[in-house]
Amino acid sequence: MQEPATGSSPVKKRLMLLLKIAITGFCLWYVSTKIDLNATAAALGNANWLWLSAALFLYIISKIISAIRLNINFRNVGLHLSAEDNLRLYWLGMFYNLFLPGSISGDAYKIIILGKRFKTPYKKLTAAVLLDRFSGLAGLGILLGIYGYFVLNERWVVLLLVSGSLLCVLLLYIVIRTWLKDFLAGFGETLALGIAVQALQVIAVYAIMLSLEIPWDHSYIFLFLLSSVASVLPLTIGGLGIREIVFLYGASYFGLQKETAIVISLVFFLITLVSSAFGLLYVFNDPLRDPDKKTGPQ
Repeated sequence: MQEPATGSSPVKKRLMLLLKIAITGFCLWYVSTKIDLNATAAALGNANWLWLSAALFLYIISKIISAIRLNINFRNVGLHLSAEDNLRLYWLGMFYNLFLPGSISGDAYKIIILGKRFKTPYKKLTAAVLLDRFSGLAGLGILLGIYGYFVLNERWVVLLLVSGSLLCVLLLYIVIRTWLKDFLAGFGETLALGIAVQALQVIAVYAIMLSLEIPWDHSYIFLFLLSSVASVLPLTIGGLGIREIVFLYGASYFGLQKETAIVISLVFFLITLVSSAFGLLYVFNDPLRDPDKKTGPQ
């Protein structure tokens, strides 16, 4: 499929990609100097593939739910995609985000291609995509506050996390109610789906721990959630490197084995990599190929 123009300078995109590669490489190098690489490799080599497959399955289900959540936002702006078209487009976006970070982001691709195909205003599509992201972050914040209650000794930090996550949900609601009323009807549903997405990924991490024969410790889950927040920052490729930094220092804080924490992070990235690779199927095949079931603004 021909890639639509993004309006960004090719030189700027290349420089941004080089910067991401440099930061990712530096983070991975730094982490490698702080852990026993042989122990890390041994843990990876002894992983139980049955539990890893379960983790991959749970992650894929979480992304399907995430795609459903995004389609609710699309419907709110009058864009009606079939579930099949939406899912194919979503997976192509995942592929772009992870494998072609210097070309066009998955979110930008969806906005451009849908705007051109259905003449839906770019502002409405951008709002739909951004709110989808924010609802996911809100769900992430809620779970982070819950796990923080169980693993953190500093009660003021727990209070800050819980109140902060609830405040973010409230602010999101106020913003939608005041300026983005098209999305008000779907607010509760998208928030619930955002929590479901993060909960499934948490269960996937538990499956990874089972595959590596790691005793269940909620501290690992708290670090995973914290690293997910950090990976939202567009500093590295697919969050690789920044997640490992969070796990490295978090393991020291909680008194966990650093190698074990890093392995959990790396395995989760590999699961993300494998699942996103399926989006390659739609790079040269139009993901929006169900013309009888999709309509533009009503």
